[in-house]
Parts: sequence; C-alpha cells; structure tokens
Amino acid sequence: MSRIGNRIITIPEGVTVELVDNVVTVKGPKGQLSQVMLKDITMKQEENTIILERKNENAKAMHGTMNALIANMIKGVKEGYAKTLEIIGVGYRFNVQGQKLVVSAGYSHPVNMEIPAGLTVEANGNTEITIKGIDKVLVGEFAAKVREVRQPEPYKGKGIRYKDEHIVRKEGKKAA
Repeated sequence: MSRIGNRIITIPEGVTVELVDNVVTVKGPKGQLSQVMLKDITMKQEENTIILERKNENAKAMHGTMNALIANMIKGVKEGYAKTLEIIGVGYRFNVQGQKLVVSAGYSHPVNMEIPAGLTVEANGNTEITIKGIDKVLVGEFAAKVREVRQPEPYKGKGIRYKDEHIVRKEGKKAA
C-alpha cells in the first residue's frame, strides 16, 4: 500500500504556497503554478511544511496524487524540469525556428510543431534538443508528442528517443 499521501512536503526558501478558494498556488523564482485541490483533500500549512489529509476513505485514491502534484509544482518553480531528445537516422534533424520546432524524420515533408507557451526548446546541435519548463506535465507531454513523430524502431534503432532511453534491439531475418 502506498503511503505517498502521508509524506510531509517541505517548502524550500524562496517558494510560497497559498490555498485560496480550493486552489493551490505555488510561486517561486522560476514562475507560478496553480492546481485545484482534489475533492475531500485538505491542506494544512505550518511554517515551511505542508501536510495533506483526507476527509474520508473515498479520497484515499487521490491522496497520494495530490501530494505528488504539489511536490512537483514546488520542484518546478524552484529548479524546473528538462527532457532531452535525440534523433537517429540519415538525414533526420531538429530545427528550432522561434516558437516552432521543425522535425525532419524521413517523411516527404518536414513536421512543424508549435512550442506551447511556458516551454523553451534549445537545440544542442542538429540531432538533439532539450525541452525545459516549470510544469512537469507540460514538459513530459510535449516531449512525448515530439517522440511520436517517429518512434524508435527495434531493428536499426532509427527514430526519436529520450536521451537516457534504451531501445531493445531485435535481430532481423536470417538468410536461408
């Protein structure tokens, strides 16, 4: 049984957490994030710690989720999140043009993707990009959308993958 909901969240220096009208707002040096409190979850703030409690047993499933969401918001406004993607294949490349990401991934046309507000995309050469932002969900979601353009295939390993991702390679057909 998970006990993440009972975890005590410590608020680092330079970050403020407020609960107004059932909306948690976290402000820090990198920006501000808001999240609606889930049903039947209450928040107690004492100095630099936060404790979440559930009103009844029906809220047990969302207790740990709310705890993790607030902890991720605090880490995001303090340090931020980043995901690095690399593209492997002949002629495959990333190109950042203002608020657009152009992906050449072996199709007859380049794939244009609009970079969401609140995210920055940095090109580390032609074959590597880093997606940065304060919202963990938004960073992960956009990275997954970019990866979907050309998922890595198991035979040659071509495609878009996360920097630390390991692709299990398969053996091709054998000659008779």
